[in-house]
Amino acid sequence: MSAYAQSWPTRTVRIISPFAPGGGNDAVARFLAAKFPEQLGGTFVVENRAGSGGLIGADLVAKATADGHTLLITSPEFAINPGMRSKMPYDTFKDFAYISQLASGQFMIASHPSVPVKSAKELLALAKARPGQLSYGTSGAGGINHLAGELLQSMSGISWVHIPFKGAGPAMIAAMGGEVEFAIASTIGMVNHIKAGKLRGVAVTGNRRYAELPIVPTVAESGVPGYSVTGWYGFYAPANTPLDIVRRLHEESRRALNSPDIRDKLVKAGNEPVGSTPVEFLAFVRAEVEKWAKVIKQAKLRID
Repeated sequence: MSAYAQSWPTRTVRIISPFAPGGGNDAVARFLAAKFPEQLGGTFVVENRAGSGGLIGADLVAKATADGHTLLITSPEFAINPGMRSKMPYDTFKDFAYISQLASGQFMIASHPSVPVKSAKELLALAKARPGQLSYGTSGAGGINHLAGELLQSMSGISWVHIPFKGAGPAMIAAMGGEVEFAIASTIGMVNHIKAGKLRGVAVTGNRRYAELPIVPTVAESGVPGYSVTGWYGFYAPANTPLDIVRRLHEESRRALNSPDIRDKLVKAGNEPVGSTPVEFLAFVRAEVEKWAKVIKQAKLRID
């Protein structure tokens, strides 16, 4: 390891989370920001720069000084945006150094407790009885949660209304306040609200039930076979960040993910630690960009 990497960080490191506080991305970023000082020394802070489906925060990092003091943790929207928008403020592959896929997880559909549904099967029945009258909130137009709702609509034949918010936190608050009937967000963001009775878990979007709330079924087992939407959290630096710092960030993020406290927090939140290499992560994101571009084209979704 070079002397440069050994002397880094020399000042506060900003980890940009390009969504509002309260969602899954914010939680994962804060897990690492709390752990890194133990491993690396220095100060790490999370800055929420929400807006435009993660574009604003990602663009900030793309244009930041490439010295390891401004980093990005973001979710599948990073791979969705290129297919969703005709103009991007940065190049998804050329303007970032890829560090690691941190974790993978799934999402949850939850309702305000007054909505008369307790499962996705009942949600589908109510939506078919009231076409175009039910609404669901997400972290923003064109995001993974929005696509999860669109995919459910196309696979089940229901018609419901998407209401975009500036982050998963505001979407969940809207559902808790009855402003929308449902919210779709990460399990990590939902679990405490559901356990507190402020929201009711209706279904999870992945291939298996969420261990912390095993009573909540998957969408696939609730009448929509083949339905599956999973998420992930990735770690990036600006392009041209010294390779030794990128390597060190990868090593320390893997170390953090393997620590019992972080692993326990992730698993309880419905996520699996990953810790892929920079090369593996870059290949993964390339495949994700291609996959979601096809879904977006088929659904005729564009944000311009």
